[in-house]
Amino acid sequence: MTTHQAAVRARLEERERTLSPLAARSYQSRGRERTEEPSPVRTEYQRDRDRIIHCKAFRRLKHKTQVFIAPVGDHFVTRLTHTLEVAQIARTIARALNLNEDLAEATALGHDLGHPPFGHAGEEALARLLPEGFRHAQQSLRVVERLENGGQGLNLTWEVRDGIVNSSKVRDDILDESLGQPATLEGQIVKLADAVAYINHDLADAIRAGILFEEEVPPEVTAVLGRTHSQRVNALVLDIVDHSWAATGEAGAAQGEVRIGMSPPAQAAANTLREFLFQRVYLPEAGRREVEAAREVVRFLFSYYGERPQEIRSDFTIPSDAAWRRVADYIAGMTDQFALNAASRLGFRGELP
Repeated sequence: MTTHQAAVRARLEERERTLSPLAARSYQSRGRERTEEPSPVRTEYQRDRDRIIHCKAFRRLKHKTQVFIAPVGDHFVTRLTHTLEVAQIARTIARALNLNEDLAEATALGHDLGHPPFGHAGEEALARLLPEGFRHAQQSLRVVERLENGGQGLNLTWEVRDGIVNSSKVRDDILDESLGQPATLEGQIVKLADAVAYINHDLADAIRAGILFEEEVPPEVTAVLGRTHSQRVNALVLDIVDHSWAATGEAGAAQGEVRIGMSPPAQAAANTLREFLFQRVYLPEAGRREVEAAREVVRFLFSYYGERPQEIRSDFTIPSDAAWRRVADYIAGMTDQFALNAASRLGFRGELP
């Protein structure tokens, strides 16, 4: 490390010392599974962010469905644009609360790396096929720990991995912790930023697709969050910042255990909007022709490769794993189009989405 590089590293760590007393600092990280020499010009969380951006799984997100499978139009959300929106919202909140923006960004960029093709339809199909079920948050952790980099993983810091695996939410409550709660405040920010992003862009996509009209949004939502996409996102971000102000550690902030959260009115409005989407978009989606066709493709691929695991040609599986695990990793890593092409090439007789 040269003198100049050492100066850069020292300056970056000094900036972290000005963050909230409750912020996660990279130089106090619980570390990586394998010890590495530190980067001369990046903190540990900045290094994690860069590793995620440059990995194969991140690139494939641009061709993975968010909600609408094979939509006609250029402006529907993909898994990649969703991830970038989550990162932007998380960085804004972390910066406002004087927490570690780099940790929030890295966690956000990695939180959906394990999502399979065809969005929720693909995840549900895999969950029914696997002996231990399937959750994309756990698969995302598996991607960064074991599958990327030819089976070596990305060797990310503990804090980023913790935020990734604890990013899921249940249907009933946007703040429910039954599927896990990140240990860091930055990870908690990502968990909420994920919800803020998808309940708003999924609504926008449903309106774009003609499934919903803006006037149908429940009045108890618009009364609290506003009538436009930008108003709703802004209202939720501002509410999270205000309600979580204790995270700044500033004088006069509330004492006791600090959590990233929302005010009761904003939480209620967000939950109402989420349930509205379940009733009008997510659950009705299950009956759409292209959704069931996507599930059939996943089932076909799982059956085909389950009987012929030797035909898997990918460095995104672990050769020593059980066949079902290798097949699940292989399918979960596929983009929508790759899965469709593979099914067609292998003799799928059903209707493609």
